[in-house]
Amino acid sequence: MHVLVVNAGSSSLKVRLLDASDEVVDDVTIEDWDGAGTAELERFVRGLPAVDAVGHRIVHGGRRFREPVRIDDGVREAIEGLADLAPLHQPRGVAGIDAVRQVLPGTPAVACFDTAFHTTIPDAAATYALPAEWNRRWGLRRYGFHGLSHAYVARRAAQLAGRPARELRIVSCHLGAGASLAAVAGGRSVDTTMGFTPLAGLVMATRTGSVDPGLVLWLQQHAGTAAEDLSHALERESGLAGLAGGSGDMREIMSGMESGDEASRLAFDVYVHRLRREIAAMTGSLGGIDVLAFTGGVGEHSARVRVEAAAGLRYLGVTLDVASNEASAGDADISTAAAPVRTFVVAAREDVEIAAHTRRTLAE
Repeated sequence: MHVLVVNAGSSSLKVRLLDASDEVVDDVTIEDWDGAGTAELERFVRGLPAVDAVGHRIVHGGRRFREPVRIDDGVREAIEGLADLAPLHQPRGVAGIDAVRQVLPGTPAVACFDTAFHTTIPDAAATYALPAEWNRRWGLRRYGFHGLSHAYVARRAAQLAGRPARELRIVSCHLGAGASLAAVAGGRSVDTTMGFTPLAGLVMATRTGSVDPGLVLWLQQHAGTAAEDLSHALERESGLAGLAGGSGDMREIMSGMESGDEASRLAFDVYVHRLRREIAAMTGSLGGIDVLAFTGGVGEHSARVRVEAAAGLRYLGVTLDVASNEASAGDADISTAAAPVRTFVVAAREDVEIAAHTRRTLAE
């Protein structure tokens, strides 16, 4: 089965056709995609050989979607109804569904949810200490995101370690424009840094990560900041971009540091501090750590971020080989030979995870 994998992110649309062996037949990335212009996507799809199925990455499944599901009009409508929980991503996911439907109207399609992998998180880790009635009425809980990436990384890291996933405690670091960690024990997610929405946890390109809710209330009550303005600022004007200006791209931050820009230096230090702290927190949920894995645009390509994060984790047994870390390309072991914790760089392959879910769902 040839599967067209559609990954609509907050700022781009990535489309890949995978053959039955998960080899990439062809792919395209449409940058700065706002969900509207579909001409480039249409040209790409019409130039492909036969497409047997389509798999869509959908960020939020809410309470309803705990596993992949075949897309029909009702499912599409339900996905669209969750837009308030992931305003940067959910509308783009729906736009991706609509765009591909126009080009391949009769091809079966499956929605694969980033939240599904984290449905195994125990209640103690998933429950907010809010009024119980609020939690019940509105489904307030830690959902977690980037699950498709974390699931693939955990499985691939076990392969690289040469051990069964069921034996390993893995901290998976998905570091891109959006960023999150997952604590994976025995192949199952037991904790993560994102929460009810993708806004919580690590410092990201334009998202603040976790902040004191009292601070947000103060901005509303004392600074007179409207809810809409707060939402926009927390999602699109915070994180690295908020601290240093620009787009929040880590490459810009690194360039700024090299030129002596103090704001870039502070932004980097804040990013690394939060990353290091949250990795350590994930090990508390696991009762230790056997494998640390980095993926995503920053996780794969920034040796500086990896080495700075690991520098504060030596007490856990994390030590990096300098040469291996600098030279890493694709999947790589970057730990020292004697390190009790193996540290890997894993090339992001959400597409493989989505294709597998798509095939299984359509075969049922």
